[in-house]
Amino acid sequence: MSKNLVIVESPTKVKSISKYLGPDYIVTSSKGHIRDLSTKGKFGFGVDIENHFKPDYITIKGKKKVIDELKKEAKNVSTIYLATDPDREGEAIAWHIYDVLGLKDSEYKRVLFPEITKKGVTEGIQKAGKIDRDLVNSQETRRILDRIIGFRLSKLIQSKTDGSSAGRVQSVALKLIVDREREIQAFNPLEYWTITANFKDFKADLFQYKHKKIEIPNELEANKILEKLSNAFEIEEVTKKEKQKASKAPFTTSTMQQEASNKLRFGARKTMMVAQKLYEGIDLENETVGLITYMRTDSIRLADEFVSQTYKFIETKYGEKYVGRIKVSKKTENVQDAHEAIRPTSIQRTPESIKPYLKDDEYKLYRLIYYRALASLMRDAKVEGTTAILNNNDYQFKATGQVIVFDGYLKVYKDYEDTKDNELPPLDTYQSKVIVSNDITKEQHFTQPPARYTEAKLIKEMDELGIGRPSTYATIMENIKNRGYVNLAEKKFIPTDIGFEVTDKLQEYFNHIINVEYTAGMETDLDKIAEGKEVWYEVLDKFYKEFEPSVEEALEKMPKKEAKETGEMCPECGHPLVIRKGKFGEFVACSNFPKCKYIKNEPREDKIICDCPNCEDGKIVEKRSRKGKIFYGCNNYPKCKTAYWDKPTGEKCPECGSMLTEKKGKIKCSSCDFTK
Repeated sequence: MSKNLVIVESPTKVKSISKYLGPDYIVTSSKGHIRDLSTKGKFGFGVDIENHFKPDYITIKGKKKVIDELKKEAKNVSTIYLATDPDREGEAIAWHIYDVLGLKDSEYKRVLFPEITKKGVTEGIQKAGKIDRDLVNSQETRRILDRIIGFRLSKLIQSKTDGSSAGRVQSVALKLIVDREREIQAFNPLEYWTITANFKDFKADLFQYKHKKIEIPNELEANKILEKLSNAFEIEEVTKKEKQKASKAPFTTSTMQQEASNKLRFGARKTMMVAQKLYEGIDLENETVGLITYMRTDSIRLADEFVSQTYKFIETKYGEKYVGRIKVSKKTENVQDAHEAIRPTSIQRTPESIKPYLKDDEYKLYRLIYYRALASLMRDAKVEGTTAILNNNDYQFKATGQVIVFDGYLKVYKDYEDTKDNELPPLDTYQSKVIVSNDITKEQHFTQPPARYTEAKLIKEMDELGIGRPSTYATIMENIKNRGYVNLAEKKFIPTDIGFEVTDKLQEYFNHIINVEYTAGMETDLDKIAEGKEVWYEVLDKFYKEFEPSVEEALEKMPKKEAKETGEMCPECGHPLVIRKGKFGEFVACSNFPKCKYIKNEPREDKIICDCPNCEDGKIVEKRSRKGKIFYGCNNYPKCKTAYWDKPTGEKCPECGSMLTEKKGKIKCSSCDFTK
């Protein structure tokens, strides 16, 4: 009974944590969530609405074996350490393990590992406490809210529109995209012209007439001005001003997703998958170690020890004059400051020194995280800006330039910023005070509508508005794309007809709930539950009493969209054939249903996923089970019975050689515990 059991979420953490803790600890994994809400009770919510929304939990399919193994391990140890991820979701998973194992408070400890390093793991064990039930209540309230809204609105949308789902945050994100598109459609562009004087080494733009702002609405006005100008310009004024250019704070989840999108062209899901791997551990030459701190955080706080070590690193490598100051957050609302900003676990572990051990995407993201954290503690850059005013017959032209006089944090972060030298000639030293242009040109322009959202801009908007949580943004982006609510053009979101339709219907009946203010307010309520300032079931009760009557009204009053005719007639009764939606997708049937039950059977081409690993000429194709569930099997069945529930990637597991499969963005082995 001398050994201790440590239970983590991810199997990939087991190896590194085991090394750090030694032989007195058995480290195992729950492999993520083990329980979820059932689909029993009213509307299949899995909660007892009349009994303070008491949840009914069931074991997730495939997790019974995991639970049995955890129970077996738990019988022969002295203390059980629940070391699931250090956030609200991880806290909830820890509670589910605690509950399933039937633990007493004296038998377990809750451990937080903000980083998977020897120091992070040993300190986590030393500081172990108990499960925070307020955090659990907050996370479970979020889950119940999403279940209620998702189930009720999705059923409504499916029955009344061409849409397939709706969600508490998803539908608000879609509304932002739709509202922006309508702004663009309603935008009325205005014509304007610019006049530019071109010199040998620089350009100057007309901006004033007799020192008052000037606007040029059309070509006629532009031509009139050009007629009054000569090629000789008087140097009226040259001013120089030095200004500081400060580095940005270290990454939060949201800013990491934004910057990875802008600088690395990573989608939010890809960013989080790569960051998860960097956090959980990478095999280096002599150790397996987590390279970054936990990647789900709203905080820009850095540990004192990391700051101290980084200051020494900066002074040694770049000089004392490059040492800067700590960034302080100006944002206070909806910030969970449970742990630090995203940073490298060791400033000595430079990206270049560990590049041989990283895959290309891992290196790119680690490099971005490393230099962002390093730059945040370096001194401001100094930029000298020069502004020259040139006069030509009472028309003032402006030329600007800048020179970096001290690179500061740009010493390490210049690859990720656009700051460049743009030096003007020394106009203040010209004795004649007159300079001659090569030519003067005019150019037509039109005012532009607001830009469509890119993934990075939508994440930034959601973060600033306080809707959703950064850890959920990747899922939201995937949902609105996969549901056919938006298309991507040049990496920008454009709502589809279905996206417009779903948003308009929801706004007609649920504009008091599906909006930014209400959704942000709900996040505040969830934060208050986490802080013990609100009772979780009272928040749910207040919401439900407002929400359910709106659903009932919409079910009664929202008109059902007419099925689209195909142009063919039913061969059995002569009525038009229409496209209908069923449980397993669209199908063509008679519009005279239920009197006529004709359904057109159309041959379907198999969707090839990859080569079958177990037979020479076979292909793994997408199939459906008798109950309509998608699975992946060999097209040589029954000769070859190879099949997978999760989508095969076509790659082999590096540990056992079996097929790697993908589910919800995670790559894992179909046979062993390997996770990519």
